[in-house]
This record gives sequence, structure tokens and C-alpha cells, in this order.
Amino acid sequence: MRLGVALGGVALLAMAGGCTDHSGSPTFHAAESPSPATSAPPFTEPASYTFTLTHGCDAAAPLGKYKVSVRQGAVTNSQRIGGSAAPSATASSDADLGPVNGQNGEEIDVPTLGELREMAQTATDDGGQVTTTADGADGHPVKIVINVGSGDDCWAVADYAPDRP
Repeated sequence: MRLGVALGGVALLAMAGGCTDHSGSPTFHAAESPSPATSAPPFTEPASYTFTLTHGCDAAAPLGKYKVSVRQGAVTNSQRIGGSAAPSATASSDADLGPVNGQNGEEIDVPTLGELREMAQTATDDGGQVTTTADGADGHPVKIVINVGSGDDCWAVADYAPDRP
């Protein structure tokens, strides 16, 4: 009987030890595709493309949404879309009023998809938790969530369209 209890205790300790992660390394999923049987191909940033970038984890009230054009690896045009033309009545006096036209929200230097991927890699290298989701067909990022200890920072990509040569 004692041997059975001792072996049961050892098995319990082994199972508990196996479920604990002490590595401290960040989690980085380079690509997740809709189908678990296939993985997304590696993404190669084209010379010219357009996309819509949404920044913020609340899809109903994002921090900002932008229509972006990229040429030769640089943002050539970014237009903030959505939001009201005037500050809302609920905005506090400390609210970031965004662009000069007075929209609520943020004003950022909109990144290219390559720069967005670099941000994710830098956060990973700095010990942050990063999760990326890639398009299963061409590997472009569709969602990146970065947490460097102060909460999630979410980026979503939609309407990605590489220009045809």
C-alpha cells in the first residue's frame, strides 16, 4: 500500500512539474492560418500595395483606422478613416484630439506591413508577448497583438491588395 501511495505522489509531482513553464521566454507565433493542417507561406513585402490598418483591441471603438498606400517600402499616403469630424461630448479635456481636423483618436506614423512585423519582432526580442495571425494564402499579417507588460496593443490588417506590375 505504501508503495502505491508513494508512486502516486511521484506521478502527481511529475505531472505538475510538466505543466509548469519556467522558461520566461516570450510566445511568438510567426504565422497562424485558418486551417491547422497548413501553415501560411512566408510573407515577402511587395514594392507597392494598399491596406486598411486598425489600431486598438476594441473593434467597436478602435484608437484609429487608416487607409494606407505603400510604394517602394515607404508609406506614401495614409488617411485616417472613421470617427467623427468633431470631438465627442464625452471626450475629456485631456483627450488626444488627433489630427488637425479635430477628430477624436490618435495621430500616429502609420507603419508599413514590414514595419509592423519589425515592431512585433522588437517586442519579442525585448521579452514581450506577441501573437501574430497571418493570411493563409500569402502570409501577410492580418492581426498582431503585442503585450510588453502594460496591456495589449492590437493591430489588424484588412483590404490588403498588392499592386499589379
